[in-house]
Amino acid sequence: MNSIWLQDFLVLSEVRGFSRAAEQRFVTQPSFSRRIQALEDWIGVTLVDRSTHTFKLTPAGEAFLPLARDLLRQLNHARVHVQEVGSISERKLRFAATHVLSLTFFPHWLRLLEAEEPLTATVELIADHMVACENLMLEGRAQFLICHHHVNAPVRLQDDFRSLVIGRDVLVPVATPALIGKHAVQDLPLLTFTQESGMGRILANRQRDGYFERNNPTIFSSHLSSVLTAMARSGRGVSWSPNSQVSDDLASGRLERVAAFGDLVDIEIRIWRPKNRQSGAAEALWSRVKAYSGRLLQAT
Repeated sequence: MNSIWLQDFLVLSEVRGFSRAAEQRFVTQPSFSRRIQALEDWIGVTLVDRSTHTFKLTPAGEAFLPLARDLLRQLNHARVHVQEVGSISERKLRFAATHVLSLTFFPHWLRLLEAEEPLTATVELIADHMVACENLMLEGRAQFLICHHHVNAPVRLQDDFRSLVIGRDVLVPVATPALIGKHAVQDLPLLTFTQESGMGRILANRQRDGYFERNNPTIFSSHLSSVLTAMARSGRGVSWSPNSQVSDDLASGRLERVAAFGDLVDIEIRIWRPKNRQSGAAEALWSRVKAYSGRLLQAT
């Protein structure tokens, strides 16, 4: 049995479609389908119901899903543990962070964390969209996740994980003054987040809760806040951007807040970790984050 098959199955169950899952795994759809078939052959049961046009796991597939997630996590934890015994990864800190925070938050936060004493471990950072970052944590391939968070928005890291607030931000609807002056509010084009984005998840949840509702035309989507903000700067539409990313634009007048789109959305920046014990370097970092969390929160 190949652990890649387990990763394939988890992605397939997440995106609920062979074509899209193959894209995320960077293989052709026929190759991806053969790998799922190989997993089914190894287990001895059918995991995916292929008799319907809509994606559906079989009862066996539904039962295997949490087991596959736990098995993959245990395999990765076993690999890390053995590497630590051999002193390969004991001094390595593996972070996952969403794209925008890897650029606008992580370097500054790490510098503050090292202000009194430099870290002795090697820091490894993987930047990706929220779903991919969650997968890295669930599969045990990252020790920490740094992401935006809203209390009412769902997170896939549940009982086996803990978190701390390490920063705050605000989502602001912004556009160029020229675009705002050119269109009626209801006709302003939208630049929206895709479902893989953590901020898209937050905004969708707020909309379901009735905090704001827009029927404006959507003309562009991306999971990258930096891309949506760049499109807003070019006058293409309205983006919900983190204030940390557009504060200079708002101060200079390059962008304006679209007040008619409603209240700002307050969000937290959190660091997540598994509850089970990590490497010595990871536990030392967590202790430092807890000790300095109040000071770091004020500084950020």
